[in-house]
Amino acid sequence: MSLRLRLTLVVVALMALTVSLLAWREINGTRRSVHEEIEAASRVAVQVLRVVNQLPFDEARIMVQGLGRVRANEITLFDAQGSVAYVSPPSPYKPGRQAPDWFAGLVTPRTAVQDIALPGGRLSVRPDPSRAVLDGWDEFVQLMLHVAAGLVVVGGFTALTLVRTLAPLARIEAALRSLQRGQYDTRLPALPGREAALMSQAFNDMAQSIQDNLHARDEARAAQASLAQSRELTQVILQRVEAERARIARDLHDELGQQLTALRTVAQVLSQDPALMRDKAELVGLLKRVSDDMAASLQGMLPRLRPLALDRLGLQDALSDLLLDWRQVAPTLDITLHVAPLPDGLGDTLATAAYRIVQEAVTNAIKHAQARRITVTLTSTDHALELTVQDDGIGLPAAWQRPGHHGLLGIRERVQALGGTLALSAAQPAAPHPGLRLSAALPWSQPPVSGT
Repeated sequence: MSLRLRLTLVVVALMALTVSLLAWREINGTRRSVHEEIEAASRVAVQVLRVVNQLPFDEARIMVQGLGRVRANEITLFDAQGSVAYVSPPSPYKPGRQAPDWFAGLVTPRTAVQDIALPGGRLSVRPDPSRAVLDGWDEFVQLMLHVAAGLVVVGGFTALTLVRTLAPLARIEAALRSLQRGQYDTRLPALPGREAALMSQAFNDMAQSIQDNLHARDEARAAQASLAQSRELTQVILQRVEAERARIARDLHDELGQQLTALRTVAQVLSQDPALMRDKAELVGLLKRVSDDMAASLQGMLPRLRPLALDRLGLQDALSDLLLDWRQVAPTLDITLHVAPLPDGLGDTLATAAYRIVQEAVTNAIKHAQARRITVTLTSTDHALELTVQDDGIGLPAAWQRPGHHGLLGIRERVQALGGTLALSAAQPAAPHPGLRLSAALPWSQPPVSGT
């Protein structure tokens, strides 16, 4: 049972009790009035008619006929044989009307017929409360009409008040159901009424607390996931560093070590047998070949440690060399570089990060995304260096943030370490191969210097 129905039943019960009390009060008052009227009328009639009890029958009849009706009494004159000689006329007050039997039964007192003996006959006086009862009925009807009109007004006002008072409860219920469906950003406005306002404020505080707790939980989960990814990435980086160190050590031992041994051997032979100096051309050729091999070995190892073009030529030329190397490795690959004029003094950290991001993104596009066309774009704004790498490959893996996708995670870590932003999206969402658009904004560590 709803609260509105329960309150309505309470109001109806109170109204019914009020009507019952008013009806009982009116009926009880009417009963007393009728009793007093009948008692007084009977007393007057008897006192008047006792005057005729000494008169002869005919004179008594003439006198009674002259009296007519004495208040609320019916007078009947009987002769010596018991025949009716005279009956008083009916009351002319509200003729033809009678109160309902149920009402008359409630308010009519018990009455007794009084007989007055006469010489040659008798008078019978019977109280007639019908007119007094009818007056009481008319007053009762008027009262009930007024009460009914009052109840209609009170009922309408009560119903309107209940609707307006309980209207905030419907909004609170709807808000609670929204909260139950997971819409934790649901809020209630300031509802009218002190209690409703307190309830809306309590609801808003509760919803805000839930939302804050969920937000904190999501942040904790994200931080935990990020920490796990960072730990995994750190482990991978350490493994790669150690692997690179081992490879460089092997290269130094296998290539440069052998070449240095060859040079040491040539020098020792020359020192022991000066006669060999006569064939200078052969010795010079040998030394040149060994030196060229050493230079080639160093040339292959140094770029793995640091792109030297960054120091000598700058970011744009270093990227051009990088993409040129890829074109030589994959001649069918279409790689395009667009570089807008960049300010002078990018800084080693920013330039290195941009180079490594492009290097990793292009490597991923070629090796994992099966791209055939790659476009690299660099621009600068007042706030950041912006770079975009777009390809037509198979797109971003659905679970790229899970363990194993170290390339993209490494790019994200580089961008976040510089306080930048990274965005990954499909280059062509409707195409069979949606491709990938990687956009990174790397903020300037200090205001850039204008230049080309």
